[in-house]
Amino acid sequence: MKVLITGATGLIGSRIVKDCLERDIKVNFLTTRKDKLDSLAGCDGFYWDPQKNIIDINCFNEIDSIINLSGASIFRIWTKKNKEFILKSRVQSLNFLREQLIENGVKIQSIVSASGIGAYPSSDEKEFYETESDRSNYFLADVIKEWEKATSSFEIIAERVSIVRIGLVLSSMGGVLKQTMQPMLFGFGVYFGSGRQWQSWIHINDISQIFIYIIKNRLSGIYNGVAPNPLTNYEFTKIISKVRKFVLFIIPVPRLFLRLIFGEMHIILFKSQRVSSKKIEQSGFNFKFRNFRSTIENLLT
Repeated sequence: MKVLITGATGLIGSRIVKDCLERDIKVNFLTTRKDKLDSLAGCDGFYWDPQKNIIDINCFNEIDSIINLSGASIFRIWTKKNKEFILKSRVQSLNFLREQLIENGVKIQSIVSASGIGAYPSSDEKEFYETESDRSNYFLADVIKEWEKATSSFEIIAERVSIVRIGLVLSSMGGVLKQTMQPMLFGFGVYFGSGRQWQSWIHINDISQIFIYIIKNRLSGIYNGVAPNPLTNYEFTKIISKVRKFVLFIIPVPRLFLRLIFGEMHIILFKSQRVSSKKIEQSGFNFKFRNFRSTIENLLT
């Protein structure tokens, strides 16, 4: 088996590459940076620039499946220019990739593409499943709608098309965990507003294994990439503080303050989404990290 991975040098992508190689799955990867072509040992790197319609078609040699993680970070001030960049980095890259597969007569068995739980509305009571039809009315939900639509368009060339709606990914290498711990260097942790908003998280190891599991087990459809036990924002910060140690107190940060700093983007910090992992579990997938505290201990100790 050989997979082509976009976004392979990112936080999730680099872990998927490592796990693929350990399972004897060969890897080609696409990167927009020529200095990254030889950055992943054991893989073959190929240059592409979807914005300029450039791609090294040798990347398609002998591939069976595609794992798509391409997309600019959403954690940037949501100016009109940045919004356009965030959307294009996801939708345009997928459309360009599909067109190149068609033009070069490449048939693939499957594509598994990243998406986000930001597709779901905000609720303190409701649990969200993949079948949820309601959507939030804000920028990120609109991006996810177009992102998933672009992924679904691969149905004309792939036997199986899958989407993974990813929650908060926890890793010792960066991301949300590092951001949460930054104030703790000064002796305090912070939670947002009331802290009652639900946060659906997942260990970096488990999200990587979900992508591989979907390909190996020939699954299709939409799956939530979250661990089985979500928790509130306050509990999230409190548990990290206890494991991190030397945190003297935990304080709330008012919504108005964050709105002034981050503008429209601040809404991400206040979304309450208790997302279900039942569908992927019922397919036979077993989470290695189900408990939040043991997950944090694994990552920090």
